[in-house]
Amino acid sequence: KQPDLDPLIQASVNIGKILKENDLVIYESTVFPGATEEVCVPELEAASGLKLNHNFFVGYSPERINPGDKARKLKNILKVTSGSTPEVGQFVNDLYSQIIDAGTHLASSIKVAEASKIIENVQRDVNIALINELHQIFTKLKIDTNEVIEASATKWNFMKLFPGFVGGHCISVDPYYLLHKSQESGYIPDLMRTAREINDSMPSFVVDNFLEHLIIRKISPIDLKVVIFGFSFKENCPDFRNTKVYDLYLKMVRLGLMVQIYDPVVDIIAAKEKYGIHILNDIEAIDARVAFIAVGHDEFSAALLNNSFDYIYEFKKLNSQDALIKGVK
Repeated sequence: KQPDLDPLIQASVNIGKILKENDLVIYESTVFPGATEEVCVPELEAASGLKLNHNFFVGYSPERINPGDKARKLKNILKVTSGSTPEVGQFVNDLYSQIIDAGTHLASSIKVAEASKIIENVQRDVNIALINELHQIFTKLKIDTNEVIEASATKWNFMKLFPGFVGGHCISVDPYYLLHKSQESGYIPDLMRTAREINDSMPSFVVDNFLEHLIIRKISPIDLKVVIFGFSFKENCPDFRNTKVYDLYLKMVRLGLMVQIYDPVVDIIAAKEKYGIHILNDIEAIDARVAFIAVGHDEFSAALLNNSFDYIYEFKKLNSQDALIKGVK
């Protein structure tokens, strides 16, 4: 949970070795404010023997790619741009304007652009943490969180978010960059830190709730065969980086459950290499009495209609309400 800038530093060293007079280097990585100029630029200067804003220049334009999103592509996502001088900033902005149909926003400095990117993900992390905390409260009060959200969402300015596992390479990682820089400056950001703790604790909370539901239904958890539906960090996306389903799986195994994972979307060979567990991509290979819906892939809805499970625990809502069967509530 500390920033690892080694890949970015090595990339800067490699570029520095071939840097020429009047070259422009543009960074797109999500970093803490100041990283480009305080960490990367010195590597460029040391490897090249050149000096920033005298012999070469630097720009920064954070990527905003959303994995699994088929509607928002590079060209129709507005791009934040910046440069090491006002003139370079304008050049970087004009460059991206040639390919970005959605338009650009020229920030006044590289640090402003870096900060703008980091808080996009910090804000979402904090907002999801609030919903996850409310879900824990409502669960104890025997209130359906989704029904509460649907009712609240009838107000025009309510932000409609649902409880969930916060994994992936952006929302669950980027706040640590700002936490690091903030603490380095002498300020302890309690809200951000607490939000991270709440979101990281969700798999454990959900497993406890799952066991409670099993006991209520008189299903013994001893040697129970369970299949987790979904392994990627979010629905309809093959990306499993920092997936919280792995934490879910580990806790279930530690409690003695016999657990399979089914996900036809992810690369099962890559998942095996990364996590050391076998992911099923054939629904016919499932051998379990109970299903746990961890990720809401669209294709799960049809798969669950023709099931022989004793019970389906649906933490993540599926798009098809037909999948709400056998007393999921």
